[in-house]
Amino acid sequence: MIKTAILTMSDKGSKGERTDGTGPAIRKELEGKGFIITFYKMISDEKKEIETELIYLCDELKVDLVLTNGGTGFSQRDVTPEATQNVIERYVPGIGETMRMKSLAITPMAMLSRGIAGIRKKTLIVNLPGSPKGATENLQFILSSIPHGIAILTGKDSECART
Repeated sequence: MIKTAILTMSDKGSKGERTDGTGPAIRKELEGKGFIITFYKMISDEKKEIETELIYLCDELKVDLVLTNGGTGFSQRDVTPEATQNVIERYVPGIGETMRMKSLAITPMAMLSRGIAGIRKKTLIVNLPGSPKGATENLQFILSSIPHGIAILTGKDSECART
């Protein structure tokens, strides 16, 4: 089982002014696929708060995978990629590139997504879009590779195990 955390960035949601539809949509997408959601939280679009939460999830809770959603667009408050960049130790460009490339087949607006992915210690962090549709579509594009990546990251598998 892949220990997974879902972190939703939403100013209105964190104040109770909006219900989170994306976090539950991500959870539903992962059900029965070898992922166990061990943490879920909605926080505001504050860079320091995002950084603190990501560090906690990686360093203290030691989850295998953090799926963020929200804060990847062009709004002044969209700072999730910057917060992620500040806490990761290694960048994983193929994940963000794949999500944007495959999303472009659905909508030209996909080129405006700024989500990234990276590794901190033995945790993979992936930024997903904030909408339920965008988040689940992007997750579907990368989901088949995540278990192998996590297995390598945690030492349960080797780079050569799959061809």
